[in-house]
Amino acid sequence: MGETGLTAIWPVGKVGAVPKPLSLPFDPIARADELWRQRWGPVPSMAAITSIMRAHQILLAEVDAVVKPYGLTFARYEALVLLTFSKAGELPMSKIGERLMVHPTSVTNTVDRLVKSGLVAKRPNPNDGRGTLASITDKGREVVEAATRDLMAMDFGLGVYDTEECAEIFAMLRPLRVAAQDFEEA
Repeated sequence: MGETGLTAIWPVGKVGAVPKPLSLPFDPIARADELWRQRWGPVPSMAAITSIMRAHQILLAEVDAVVKPYGLTFARYEALVLLTFSKAGELPMSKIGERLMVHPTSVTNTVDRLVKSGLVAKRPNPNDGRGTLASITDKGREVVEAATRDLMAMDFGLGVYDTEECAEIFAMLRPLRVAAQDFEEA
């Protein structure tokens, strides 16, 4: 297909892999948008979603690289942060999945890896005979504090934006999350 093939115009890669700089002499998403318009007409949402997906790849790779020395992925880091936010430092596995907006299998995998690392402990939930509580350990608290310092130092990968622009990004994506029924708008 050459330079106009999807592999040249869509900057895709393995999720979680560190994206290599594309260093292309053109913007592949703008090129895809141009070719899309020529073939099917203007659809600004295609360029927007492609940009969001590429931004996701870039940001996930950057934050994963920062937390990797701590034996974490960003997903594991988020679980640790969630546990630090809870009053007792522990939550039912079902609540973790709900708050992190992930499937129960993903929660189990994430928490089990944190348990193996000594960052989280699991025990039966005394309030629910079938449930399990995940609790952050002292080592987990130390790791999350250090990783948080490092992530804040690199602005979670968003250092190219100022405070107002970050707030604008959050505000622009909020209606999408409301439409997906992530939460009820007050």
